[in-house]
Amino acid sequence: MSVRRSITLALATLTATGLLTACGTSDPAADLAAPKGHKDGGVNIGPDQDRIRGKKVAAAADLVPEAIRKRGTLRIGASADASPPLGFYATDDKTRIGSEIDIATLVADTLGLKPQFEEVSWENLFVGLDSSKFDAVLSNVTVTEERKVKYDFATYRLDNIAFEAEKGSGWTVKEPADVAGKTISVSSGTNQEKILVEWSEENVKAGRKPVDIKYFQKDTDYYLALQSGRIDAHLGPSPTAAYHVATAGQSEIIGQLSGAGGDLQGKIAATTKKDSGLVKAYAAAIDHIVQDGSYGKVLKRWGLSGEAVEKSEINPPGLPKTKG
Repeated sequence: MSVRRSITLALATLTATGLLTACGTSDPAADLAAPKGHKDGGVNIGPDQDRIRGKKVAAAADLVPEAIRKRGTLRIGASADASPPLGFYATDDKTRIGSEIDIATLVADTLGLKPQFEEVSWENLFVGLDSSKFDAVLSNVTVTEERKVKYDFATYRLDNIAFEAEKGSGWTVKEPADVAGKTISVSSGTNQEKILVEWSEENVKAGRKPVDIKYFQKDTDYYLALQSGRIDAHLGPSPTAAYHVATAGQSEIIGQLSGAGGDLQGKIAATTKKDSGLVKAYAAAIDHIVQDGSYGKVLKRWGLSGEAVEKSEINPPGLPKTKG
């Protein structure tokens, strides 16, 4: 299903639920940058984003390793999957837009570097970091204790995940018992998969049925699976689920939880190779854009104000390692 469908409906629904707030100004940095042809605003998914930009801040830029300063570019890895409003293709089918691209651009601007994006599959984001192909990944990466062994993190957004089911399912998910025996899809290699696997294991230990876990790497695949009844629900990032619920009008959110599990608030972070020398620069840049207000404008524009952080944390506690 196209993510471009029913943009006006998306605005109306998200505004009503508090996920998006439309403003009376025509300033694209302050409202939802209405696309041409929409009278009362909407979510701008055209290639001309009039993106909010920042300026170099010496105190943050000086923290960047000399070799990268001389190069003048910040090589940023981003997922090629279509996951609105985080990262997806504009109406020209080639321009990447979304909140993650906007924030990454602001970080690069603050560090006095030109952002250079490359879209790859999820697993290749980490391969790119390992090989030093990327200086950073800003693509909805959750801080986990396992990842902290190889990577450094500077947080920039709260991480919440959601169960999405067919509208009118009459089903609510709050704990492992609620998904026992259900068929639920998830993307492989994500913290959502880790949590779902752990919940399934808890059910088995308690004498309940395990979760029948299905794997889809593309959002469009799970959309079709939901519509056809091949899965009972999908577990993914809350922002993506909320966007799909609003634009398609055929599903609903039946449960939400922290992306780090039940006992810890998950955090999304700018990710870099361990000891690359960049994490302090990222944290400083994020703190600056939080303070100057540009960060808040980006989150508001994409309906993510509820996931804002007050400051960046370097390598905070993350989703615990799997016991075993």
